[in-house]
Amino acid sequence: MSAAIRNYALVTSAYWGFTLTDGALRMLVLLHFHALGYSAFEIALLFVLYEFAGIVTNLVGGWMAAALGLRVTLYAGLILQITALSALSLTGPDWLPWISVAWVMGLQALSGVAKDLTKMSSKSAIKILVPDDAQGVLFRWVALLTGSKNALKGVGFFMGGALLAWLGFAGALLVMAIGLTVILIAVAVALGAEMGPTPGKAKPKFREVFSKDRKINFLSAARVFLFGSRDIWFVVGLPVFLSAEMGWSHIEVGSYMAAWVIGYGFIQAGAPKILRSHRKAPDGRSARLWIFALILVTGAIAGAILYGLDPRFAVLGGLLVFGIVFAVNSSLHSYLILAYAQGDKVAMNVGFYYMSNAIGRLTGTVLSGVAYLYGGLAGCLLVSLAFLLVGWVISFGLPGATRTPATSV
Repeated sequence: MSAAIRNYALVTSAYWGFTLTDGALRMLVLLHFHALGYSAFEIALLFVLYEFAGIVTNLVGGWMAAALGLRVTLYAGLILQITALSALSLTGPDWLPWISVAWVMGLQALSGVAKDLTKMSSKSAIKILVPDDAQGVLFRWVALLTGSKNALKGVGFFMGGALLAWLGFAGALLVMAIGLTVILIAVAVALGAEMGPTPGKAKPKFREVFSKDRKINFLSAARVFLFGSRDIWFVVGLPVFLSAEMGWSHIEVGSYMAAWVIGYGFIQAGAPKILRSHRKAPDGRSARLWIFALILVTGAIAGAILYGLDPRFAVLGGLLVFGIVFAVNSSLHSYLILAYAQGDKVAMNVGFYYMSNAIGRLTGTVLSGVAYLYGGLAGCLLVSLAFLLVGWVISFGLPGATRTPATSV
């Protein structure tokens, strides 16, 4: 396992570096354009192509990884992110608004391609590196990668707000591009051959990326509504609410979002302990239970706002509970897709699943701007609640049990 652990550490390090820039970029764009006077809906549009790119990328990327190896898609993701950051730094404050929007949307799309190539490569690599009879190790490694990624995305939120205040929009982007370039070179030099293409293996046909496995299809459909429910109120509605309604500064918004996502990441990393029950791996019943818990939490937050409770209690307090429950849901889903994935089709199965994730995020991003425009944060939460109810119903299609995990590390 020593070589596997070494390569897991390298892949995770690359993903960590990418995640820092991804979180920082989102906060930079959101706060910079909000300060320029853009509405919540206009800001949401800036992220539309970013999320749409994930739909196509996960399909094509899974097929590319199966044909060319995960190393190619991992490096491609890092290179595209460096390109996007560098080009975004050229955005001029005196540009016409429609030119700025078109430029940023296009480069956000490139960053979206980069994100999904990197994520699909990193998570698929774990399935390759972990032996088939070590499902307990698989769950722990997936939880660690997913949790640490989200914790660092939170650090990225803070980094984005701080760099915007200290270096300005262009300076912050250039610093991030340089740092990611260093990471790319280090990983490319040190990564072993395990993630290359399988010698002599027939190249997969593109139509094979569409899963024919019932449980993967149900899990993917549930993922659409799970992640859509979060982004409907978290992507645009929450940060604009904190800035416009509660009067928080850029650094305060970035710091709070960072602290929330960091805590969320730690909960994800600890999900195996939270979900441990009689030494059995999580299954479809676990997914139904935890998404139902999220329905209760989201409904309680929406009700508290509608009944006029202090937003510092209703929103900030409620968000802490939401983060804990959502983190367990996310980690559980991330494990199930790898447990369900089929041997030599891992990258394509994971790519199909994260295509669904991207559809949910795209839908949630657009609805976040629209729902906030017409209903404020309460409107966002009510739409989010509807998404969760649909996701809960879909999760009844998941099987009740997966393989029992091995206890060895």
